[in-house]
Amino acid sequence: MKVLVPVKRVVDANVRVRVKADGSAVDIANVKLSMNPFDEISVEEAVRLKEAGVASEVVVVSCGVQACQETLRTAMATGADRGILVETDVELQPLAVAKLLKALVDKEQPQLVMLGKQAIDDDANQVGQMLAALLGWPQATFASKVSVEAGKAIVTREIDGGLETIEVDLPAVVTTDLRLNTPRYATLPNIMKAKKKPLDVVAPAALGVDIAPRLSTLNLAEPAKRAAGMRVADAADLVAKLKNVARVI
Repeated sequence: MKVLVPVKRVVDANVRVRVKADGSAVDIANVKLSMNPFDEISVEEAVRLKEAGVASEVVVVSCGVQACQETLRTAMATGADRGILVETDVELQPLAVAKLLKALVDKEQPQLVMLGKQAIDDDANQVGQMLAALLGWPQATFASKVSVEAGKAIVTREIDGGLETIEVDLPAVVTTDLRLNTPRYATLPNIMKAKKKPLDVVAPAALGVDIAPRLSTLNLAEPAKRAAGMRVADAADLVAKLKNVARVI
């Protein structure tokens, strides 16, 4: 079984995001970029399926600028077999990414596509669902446990009411949640080996996909700074301030 794992290069989760002075975009100059944390979990789960003898090949895919090759090499250093970069300088929106992934799925013919439930930069939570719709495949989102047997995937999902376990026929699309696993660190020997693993670069035009943006960002702004707190003398003073200052009662 072949597993296809899309990964995205985003601003590192530990970096404080800043907006450009003109409000046009997030400032990524001299900012550390790394793999989306949810996609790290997807790569780890795919590698575990391979180690368990369930999967025969793990292919990682990224869509974006040339520097995304670093993200793919990181994924290969943790166990993926090869990488594919759909290289473009155009700002990619979820529908365009889903269409690119569909074209690659048609070409690669994987039995399972596993990707993070969302990217931490736009928090859209759309690509997995859009891809499943375009492919006409079953989907299992927000997975906290995944097992594959007899041509089916048994997925435990995190929902508002607790946990839900569903069974879907393969091929399928699975999006991963934080509690699925703990990603491993890439060792130095594996980092060196990853440099020799195959990495193909294709253009969106070669896949026959129109990636022109359909939405435009009008303005970005940082959240308003939190106001300083107040001290209250007693319960009556608290109630008065909630009523007259905060106006919440």
